[in-house]
Amino acid sequence: MNYDVDLAIIGAGSAGLLAAEVAPKLAVKAALVERSRLGGDCLWTGCVPSKALLASAKAAHTIRHADKYGLPATDLQIDTAQVWRRMRKIQDDIAATDDSPDKYRELGVEVIFGEAMIEDAHSVRVAERTLTARYILLCTGSRPAVPPIEGLEETGFLTSESLFSLDRAPRSLIIMGAGPIGVEMAQAMNRLGVKTTLLEQAGRILERDEPSLSALLLEQLRDEGVDVRLDCREHRAGRQDGNKILSARIDGQEETFCAEEIFIATGRKANVGSLGLESVGVKTGPRGVIVDKNLRSSVPSIYAVGDTAGRYLFTHSAGVEAITALRNMFYPGAKSAPDLIPWATFSDPELAHVGMTSEEAADAYGADRIRVYDWDLQRNDRARVESAPKGKIVVITDTKFKILGAHSLAPAASEMIGQFTLAIDRGVPLTPAFRDLVQIYPTFSISFAQLTEEAVYEQLARQPYRALRRLNDLMGG
Repeated sequence: MNYDVDLAIIGAGSAGLLAAEVAPKLAVKAALVERSRLGGDCLWTGCVPSKALLASAKAAHTIRHADKYGLPATDLQIDTAQVWRRMRKIQDDIAATDDSPDKYRELGVEVIFGEAMIEDAHSVRVAERTLTARYILLCTGSRPAVPPIEGLEETGFLTSESLFSLDRAPRSLIIMGAGPIGVEMAQAMNRLGVKTTLLEQAGRILERDEPSLSALLLEQLRDEGVDVRLDCREHRAGRQDGNKILSARIDGQEETFCAEEIFIATGRKANVGSLGLESVGVKTGPRGVIVDKNLRSSVPSIYAVGDTAGRYLFTHSAGVEAITALRNMFYPGAKSAPDLIPWATFSDPELAHVGMTSEEAADAYGADRIRVYDWDLQRNDRARVESAPKGKIVVITDTKFKILGAHSLAPAASEMIGQFTLAIDRGVPLTPAFRDLVQIYPTFSISFAQLTEEAVYEQLARQPYRALRRLNDLMGG
């Protein structure tokens, strides 16, 4: 059968744009279909605007606390409208360069704007046109999931899809949900002078991260002035005296919070409802399109990646999955989508994660079959000179020192965690071989070597004769 293109990419977010950039390099004729504007959630409602606000907020926080560095501290009066204008300029610059439709057209990709509907295993309808393709790649992303709270729709609320389209920050803000988005925005807004309350249903913030580190970050947020409340249940929204109110039951008592705006950050759901997938046999579930380990849906010619498939809701994992899907479509053999995905919450300090937490490892192996090593940043010289001692590195191993997980609460933790991602992926244990990797001094990363040094000495103490014999063999003795 002759197709219009080899590949029809539906959705021009992070995964779709990377697929569109790589496809021509593989001699794959591709079309990119987007209903709105290129860049997707990452550029317009996610990573870029949120990190721009975080950068401005960190600068403001540093100026207010410049006395930590021997400089005069200044109490700022922030015009958040200027912060929002800076954020939009960054978005516009990216849209005009990296995410420009002309860039992809010059690569040979046909860019089509309009709502996509899957008509069959090889056909996509966009308005009056039907595009046929050998393969279809679904990259339609996700949107905020809004919980069913009494009075919330009538009261009105913000999500990540509307917060960044404001002209300025609200004067006060209630944030529901202490996952990465909620935590990042709580710290950013508070540092920008917004009175901020953070409500979380669970007993701690950042439930998927290492408990001891999320507890330290909770302390940091509260020290900075964020009103964080945990174990919040039975919410109800309304209006009072021109403000929005949100009531919640906490420790059996009902408390009411009042702010100019309510921001919902309680999770996301895949954008799959308007594609007509069920009519062509593509199976979906609570997290999106159901895919196999090779990212293929129940229809062999249709693949799904990123938030659309709901495996990991991160820009970087979406990109890796897009490349994996292309490889599986057009090359012999099959490659499984990666399961070892690091992530970070871009708070200050950052909290980075790869592999298992200590709780997950204990559940999987048994508490007596794992080892947990940690290193406090107060013992790190770079942390001292940067006046950033609040933080810790935690590494979890089995009893044979195979690394099961690594976690870091530190400035630039997102940059540091890659070393442990590589170690876990390549099976490098927490042994002298890992310790002997030379780290630059003074860096935060040198604490990896310091932590490993302690682990190695513990190994020697546990198994002195075997360890010494092994060291002797390594030295050629």
